[in-house]
Amino acid sequence: MAEYKQAHIPQRVCVALLAMLASLTGCAKDQSLAPPVNSEQVIVRLKVPSELKAETMKVMYRSTLCTFTDHSAYGEPYQRDGYQHMEIEPAQQGRSDVYEAKLSKDGGGDCQWRLSNVTFGVSYREPERFGDNVRFGAGGGVVVIFDDNASPRGGANIKVDGDLAIKESYYPWVSEAFIGGHRKTINLAGEGDIYWMYKAPEAREVYFEPVLHSRFVVHSEQPKVHKKGLYSSFTYPDGSTVADGHSQPAFRRLETIRLAAEKK
Repeated sequence: MAEYKQAHIPQRVCVALLAMLASLTGCAKDQSLAPPVNSEQVIVRLKVPSELKAETMKVMYRSTLCTFTDHSAYGEPYQRDGYQHMEIEPAQQGRSDVYEAKLSKDGGGDCQWRLSNVTFGVSYREPERFGDNVRFGAGGGVVVIFDDNASPRGGANIKVDGDLAIKESYYPWVSEAFIGGHRKTINLAGEGDIYWMYKAPEAREVYFEPVLHSRFVVHSEQPKVHKKGLYSSFTYPDGSTVADGHSQPAFRRLETIRLAAEKK
């Protein structure tokens, strides 16, 4: 009898463990995105100049049901909303210069995902036209936030009610760096930072039209050595050179140069 009990103790333990695991599995939620076919849509459209291309859109969904544990700077645990990323390629509309993507507001699934933000923009189609080994750097980006959370790029500094229409000027900016290895990039210099940051919770249509002034190229060279008083120099389309400690071109100066040239 004692031998019988000893032989079956491991089996009873295994049965209990299996039951516990089955219970836990039954409570777990499928965290995959499953947008319903009738979900309300946000349409994002870009009007893309021929020298540029539409970048892959990065879309984030959040859930208050499927949370996870994170830790503060002091190591204290706390719960955060779950999130999912997906990438969408904007589709060219016929043979036009308009590209479009449709984003479901409702991400569906057991977690009841909701659209949180989208990051998109444009870059140079052929950066090598500016020289050998030239790569695209930065600029021409937009972030639109649809809820009360920050995006991976941070929070919004512009709040918009209703739909969102963006039309911004950009200038080609060829930047050359030397410290740490020679690098040359072509960037899109605009009035704002690399990304325009918007909060538009009610938007159902988002339109972005970057206007590229391709004839007005600004060049910059970073110092070749670290030395106090040495700054990046900027050579503007009118031939003037400025080295005043700024890290990017002066947008207003570029606008003034262009407008003066177009009046001639």
